[in-house]
Amino acid sequence: MRRLLLSLAFCALAAPAPAFAQQFTLEQVRSYPFPSDLVAAPNGAAIAWVLNEKGVRNIWEAQAPDWTPRRLTNYTADDGQELSQLAFSADGGTVVYVRGGDHGANWAAEGNLAPDPASSPVQPKIGIWAASLAGADPRLLAEGDEPAVSPTANRVAFLRGGQVYVVTLDSARHATQLFFTRGTNGSLTWSPDGTRLAFVSSRGDHAFIGIFTSDSEPIRYLAPSTSRDFAPRWSPDGRRIAFVRMPGQGGAPRPLLKQEPNPWAIWVAEAATGERHEVWRSPNTLHGSYPTSLGQANLAWGADDRLIFTADLDNWPHLYSVPIAGGAPLLLTPGDFMVEWVEVAPDHRSIVYCGNAGRDPNDDDRRHLFRVPVDRAEPAALTSGAGLEWAPVVTGDGATVAFMSADPRRPPLPSVMPLSGGSPRLLGSDRIPADFPSNLVTPRKVIFYASDGLAIHGQLFERAGTSGKHPAVVFVHGGPPRQMLLGWHYSYYYSNAYAVNQYLASRGYVVLSVNYRLGIGYGHDFRFPPHTGAGGADEYLDVLAGGRYLAALPEVDASRIGIWGGSYGGFLTAMALAKNSEVFAAGSDLHGVHDWTADRYSTTPWRYEAGDLDSARIVAWQSSPVAYLSTWKSPVILIQGDDDRNVRFHQTVDLARRLAAAGVHYEELVIPDEIHDFLRHRSWLVADSATAAFFDRTFGVH
Repeated sequence: MRRLLLSLAFCALAAPAPAFAQQFTLEQVRSYPFPSDLVAAPNGAAIAWVLNEKGVRNIWEAQAPDWTPRRLTNYTADDGQELSQLAFSADGGTVVYVRGGDHGANWAAEGNLAPDPASSPVQPKIGIWAASLAGADPRLLAEGDEPAVSPTANRVAFLRGGQVYVVTLDSARHATQLFFTRGTNGSLTWSPDGTRLAFVSSRGDHAFIGIFTSDSEPIRYLAPSTSRDFAPRWSPDGRRIAFVRMPGQGGAPRPLLKQEPNPWAIWVAEAATGERHEVWRSPNTLHGSYPTSLGQANLAWGADDRLIFTADLDNWPHLYSVPIAGGAPLLLTPGDFMVEWVEVAPDHRSIVYCGNAGRDPNDDDRRHLFRVPVDRAEPAALTSGAGLEWAPVVTGDGATVAFMSADPRRPPLPSVMPLSGGSPRLLGSDRIPADFPSNLVTPRKVIFYASDGLAIHGQLFERAGTSGKHPAVVFVHGGPPRQMLLGWHYSYYYSNAYAVNQYLASRGYVVLSVNYRLGIGYGHDFRFPPHTGAGGADEYLDVLAGGRYLAALPEVDASRIGIWGGSYGGFLTAMALAKNSEVFAAGSDLHGVHDWTADRYSTTPWRYEAGDLDSARIVAWQSSPVAYLSTWKSPVILIQGDDDRNVRFHQTVDLARRLAAAGVHYEELVIPDEIHDFLRHRSWLVADSATAAFFDRTFGVH
């Protein structure tokens, strides 16, 4: 066994380019700007978004009629401090945002410390800031998180330590606690007139919907029960609140090796009196289980007292609407596709959403925008073609839909178009660097079959015009509820992966991105198959099928097939190397799970009653890469930040010790103070460079 400890200085250098023409560097393809957190002003026609340019994050805005982008903030460092949770003030003159934190974490760090990926000696704080469209410097309003801007006044409610505070936008007064309540509060939602604040009070095994009105009035809890109530939504007139109800946590433990329905219901309560009733209850079936796709239930009010929600009732995440008086829900979006990014128009009469649908057979691996009325199943396409569109927001005047768009070669940019339809207009294309590669590969959809007969989608990246046998790489996404697409991804994490796959393809690798079972985009049954994860890891069959698909291609050298992925993709990378080193000759494992039974990291609910606990532990061990160290022969590079709040760093420490004992060659790259989804551009460049260089060395690519 030989172990190589990679230094940050070494890995920061991109792998040397081969001699053929039109080669680009990893740093060039990783230089793309990435927009996110798009929001629209509540009145008029203005939008704002975050733009991440090589790790330097800033807030940008644009207004009708010219929609010229303008930067509102002037941050200059790749310091790893998130900008998120944008919201306009009631008058549209200020953008409120949060700076700092890790809002994609599974748990908080010890002491609730904010991430410090730049290893700054000054402790970072999570703060709520305000940027004026008039051009003044941003102002720190308060330390806190999850701001809710009043729709009628200059007040901002926010969370600090699970309690609710309030501050004014002019910062004339210090933040004060708005009220006290037991439990941990969240989901702050102002009434339309700004006089009341609804919130969720989580109390362990149950949760209430509360309404705060003033210091002189008790907090009103709506329909308190042993259930978990969440997702409060005010009616447009402020008289009612709709919310989701699920059973409280308790009772006999669920089977660990068998799927059972996860029921839920929609309720409505009168805000003034608390009078309430159940509007709709899910069927007690697996398809009726609470949805887990983007936005989950996407509960919202439509016109004429209809409620809109998402459910998987016909095996696909679709939009439904139902009168608040109850009755059978109306399916608004029929077809074999999924709905994501749901936005209700200001008049509450239509919904804009994105879905993997369209006239092209390849659209199931894309995203396009659609619009549907709230009371009838008449969806109409707003966008189409070989590009991808997502994250729609409708301007306050109801005239324009803004969204993000990309295609196989152009990275994401904000776009606008009339809500009534028309040609999209790109915003900020000048932010793409001049040396960003113009000769990217257009991936093509392929379908292959796992050993149990399940059809698996993949995207194949292959440079044209070359001959002979080439090394190949399987890419495995994380999540696992994710879907890799035929173009730049709407997630920053997976846009990074797309860039790396493009870089590997430019160097002569044949790259296959595998959309294995457990992922989204192909229906509820594909998303929730039996015997997966700690319950059997059958999803690995799809990854193995991808490796064998590559090996059968005439242009691939079957002795030089690698695999890489992060998070759940790291888990599957480790499984591939441990179980099938004869197929996968090398791998890059980024912050993967390696032992489902580890006390410090287990997603299996080891409950207090025995049940099938003993059997489940055995299956969980057999579903772990560390159970197959005796057949792990291929070299691997292990990469992780040691402030990871999604996968315990101990998973990598433990695997390294096991590989050393087994005499398996491994290399490691540890990034101090980084989190799971690396916050710094430099951290991603270091990790990506290490991955590419590792494959080049192992496979003799020069």
